[in-house]
Amino acid sequence: FIKMGSRGSLQDLPGSVKYASLIFAGKKMAYQKVNADQRAPGHSQYLDNDDLQATALDLEWDMEKELEEPGFDQFQLDSAEIQNLENPETTDLNLDSIQPATSPKGRFQRLQEESDYVTRYTRSAPKSNPCNFCRLLKILCTAIVLFISGILIGYYAHKKCPSNATSSATLDLQLYQEILETIQAEDIKESFRNLVQLYKSEDDTEISKKIKTHWTALGLEDVQFVNYSVLLNLPGPGASSVTLSSSGQCLHPSGRPCSEEARTRGGQDLLYSYAAYSAKGALEAGVIDVSYGNADDLKRIQKMKNTTNQIALLKLGKWPVLYKLSLLEKAGFGGVLLYVDPCDLPKTANLSYDAFMVSLNPGGDPSTPGYPSVDGSFRQNRANLTSLLVQPVSASLVAKLISSPNSRTKTGVCSPLELPNNDERIVNMQVQTVTKFKTITNVIGYLKGLTSPDRYIIVGSQHHTAPSSYGQEWASSTAVITAFIRALMLGVKKGWRPHRTIVFCSWGGTAFGNIGSYEWGEDFKKVLQRNAVAYVSLHSPIRGNSSLHSMASPSLRQLVIEKSHFNCSRKAKCQESNVSSVQIPGDADYFINHLGVPTVEFTYEDVKTLEGPSFLSEALFPKRTAKIEEMDPFFNLHETITKLTGEVILQIANEPVLPFNALDVALEVQNSLKGDQPNTQLLALASRLRESAELFQSDEMRPANDPKERIPIRVRMLNDILQDMEKNFLVQQVPPGFYRNILYHLDEKTSQFATLLGARERCKLLASNETLQEALSEVLNSINSAQVYFKAGLDVFESVLVGKN
Repeated sequence: FIKMGSRGSLQDLPGSVKYASLIFAGKKMAYQKVNADQRAPGHSQYLDNDDLQATALDLEWDMEKELEEPGFDQFQLDSAEIQNLENPETTDLNLDSIQPATSPKGRFQRLQEESDYVTRYTRSAPKSNPCNFCRLLKILCTAIVLFISGILIGYYAHKKCPSNATSSATLDLQLYQEILETIQAEDIKESFRNLVQLYKSEDDTEISKKIKTHWTALGLEDVQFVNYSVLLNLPGPGASSVTLSSSGQCLHPSGRPCSEEARTRGGQDLLYSYAAYSAKGALEAGVIDVSYGNADDLKRIQKMKNTTNQIALLKLGKWPVLYKLSLLEKAGFGGVLLYVDPCDLPKTANLSYDAFMVSLNPGGDPSTPGYPSVDGSFRQNRANLTSLLVQPVSASLVAKLISSPNSRTKTGVCSPLELPNNDERIVNMQVQTVTKFKTITNVIGYLKGLTSPDRYIIVGSQHHTAPSSYGQEWASSTAVITAFIRALMLGVKKGWRPHRTIVFCSWGGTAFGNIGSYEWGEDFKKVLQRNAVAYVSLHSPIRGNSSLHSMASPSLRQLVIEKSHFNCSRKAKCQESNVSSVQIPGDADYFINHLGVPTVEFTYEDVKTLEGPSFLSEALFPKRTAKIEEMDPFFNLHETITKLTGEVILQIANEPVLPFNALDVALEVQNSLKGDQPNTQLLALASRLRESAELFQSDEMRPANDPKERIPIRVRMLNDILQDMEKNFLVQQVPPGFYRNILYHLDEKTSQFATLLGARERCKLLASNETLQEALSEVLNSINSAQVYFKAGLDVFESVLVGKN
């Protein structure tokens, strides 16, 4: 309730109340909701007019309906101030009683959202001194002007502004659809076939030039090469081999005899069946079957046998290969024969005679760990990243080693390959590799943003590096990103431009440990820490053809679910598309684990692969061009992936408020503690984190997504908080092969924090639980950091608001 005496000055009131007091219309008055920091400058001339001030001295105003926001009901003039009418310049208001709103509608909303407020005014009785006719005429004219102004401002504010916002959003959606409709399967197929013709090149220079030329021709701005000289581990002059001591038979990693292999197949596939950055040399020793190589397997085996300098027969899957190799190294093994059990693969995948490549590099140039490979950098001598001799072999070789002719029985039930504990097999393994410095090339292209050019959405694909047919997915990856660039630039030619900058990257050196993306990330680390908003991965879009699989950071999960469901209503091939936050292969690694950037990736998978052990994708099998085209002969799956990815990119790049969900991050933390050994402190912290995230989501994010509520400076502050919130979950110490970002799980079936699972595994092999205590401390500090982060964000918004009021 606000009441002003006949001689009270309007200048003594805050801007928003003053403005509300002036806009009236008899019994009803159009009321415009205005923030204190958004006063239109055009009204100041009226408020400063001498005649208007004189008129105000003779008017008494009544607000029939109280302002309902908390704090405004306490707004009143002090009695002493009302009495001090002779010195109005000394009059002041007690603003301490005005508190920011804490309702679920948010702090963006200062006054009621009702379109009209019913108000009335009463004019005070004339004073003892009679007014002349001119003064009465001025009063009447002023009242008429204010009456008309109130109607016009109220009408345009409540009618035109929302419609303009709605119209703008509708136009954006229409433009998005126009852009995405230009993406056609035939164009992707043509691009794919042109790219696979280039894979025979001895380095990636020719392919990089082709990509750069194509992107430039499409109109992409500022396309450039970014080169790094890095240490690569390549096959030696001769192929590696495994010799069975009992028979003297020499076998290549594929399982075929050494003499036969050279005659039946080309030498490139033969050479590229190796483990990059393995130790090299020869070792003759007994073979011990360690199954998947987890802590329980090793604990059981060490009780029965001496593992020192022996050769482990290890299945790929269930745990990261780097983690399992670290356990084998500590157990004293000297060599490893690494293979994929056919029972872990789909029945359609006939890979019995296919060996594979695997990289033992955790990421980046091994000679410059943690810093970029630029001119003048110190180069460390790290030709081998493990003391183990590691050799990937085919299931066919393992079957010969254990004297098992077939892993599948007549009934079709698969029997896993297994060497009996009481059987002894002695083999001689030879690993030949060479290390040399070579130049790898990244292709980087920019589409500058219109309103926030300093905020980057990074879209990454891979291109071919090694002179072999490994990783034919690179052609799919490059064809998909090129198709989206083509469609996007058609929109740009019509005058449209995203709000934020989109950076398109084609990475080199992916097969050797994501070297291209790591070096670029380390080179531009300070810029990316401040400006990177999201990473969209197109590492390997087609790995199967039966199920759409989506990987997304917790903060992006709602957006991905929305887009996946919308797509499934239009397409048939996506039953039960699932969204999860799991470790994925490829160049997203650096952005997730070192920058804490929200990440998303869409792929098509085989259902059997999703149900089987994780980390099988660490094996790079020789994928032929025909294999990709067999899985997607009409390239409809490629088209679907391109459109889904494109929708997500457009929304992240163009939405005024980033489509990130703070509450989902807190829920992910709570879910990760379910089924875990109860820890009171962790559970309490997770509960407080959820409360802070709920308040943040309610008070800041919800109103900011309403076009009527947005204030540019506050939206920018909100986006900065959303952009950096996942950085709180980066930890320093994790087992080899594990993500440093604890929000990501090892696989679809495990919801617990991966770092805690790894610590418990290692504790099984150690006498103390010190490792587990360290991991618990890391998780606890991360959750606490996130809780403090959200709380500080709320405090900043509240402080800014109070300061403006």
